Amino acid sequence: MEHFLVLSKVNKSYAVGDSRLHVLKDIGLQVERGEYLTILGPSGSGKSTLMNIIGCMDTLDTGGYFLDGEPVHEKGDSELTILRNQKIGFIFQKYHLIPQYTALQNVIMPLLLRGMSRAEAIAQAEESIRLVGLTERIRHRPNELSGGQQQRVAIARALVTKPALLLADEPTGALDSATGKEILKLFSELNDAGNTIVMISHDEGVAKASKRIVTISDGRLEA
Repeated sequence: MEHFLVLSKVNKSYAVGDSRLHVLKDIGLQVERGEYLTILGPSGSGKSTLMNIIGCMDTLDTGGYFLDGEPVHEKGDSELTILRNQKIGFIFQKYHLIPQYTALQNVIMPLLLRGMSRAEAIAQAEESIRLVGLTERIRHRPNELSGGQQQRVAIARALVTKPALLLADEPTGALDSATGKEILKLFSELNDAGNTIVMISHDEGVAKASKRIVTISDGRLEA
């Protein structure tokens, strides 16, 4: 069976003055379709760089990356942008909602950018908002929502394009513990519904909400 996501001997370094900082070292990872995985590691471990490569926001130096059968490591910037927009839904710690837009307007944006008709986009966005349990707040702006509700809007926006992969970067980092648990429960429900989720976290308690944990330390991945 073909794995959904494969990283093979991935290396990444950055120039620092006259030398190079080796951030990722021979990373190997396989993720199956429908998995819920956390990449766990402390600050400076390389997890953010790894997330950027998985999310097609950065490129590797050497090695291979395949996502849903596509050789990501062979693609140029414009192709990576297309792949990122078509295949990946991003959920960030800080929500990144447009403050003057309602929940519906924030969620509908990716669909309108794709050229979908407004009527079809509204129907799809309303369904996405329903999935995260926020229908009664659909006309509210971010400043009228709690942190947990704002994160649910961000999750609905990530879901609305029906991505192959949900990539979540410290999704509970800006929330209190009780609200964080609600968001993690939602993630489990989304995974049970068939969504493939890769979460990045420094918090072992958060990581335990997923079904598999891999640890990154000093640029190396440990199963």
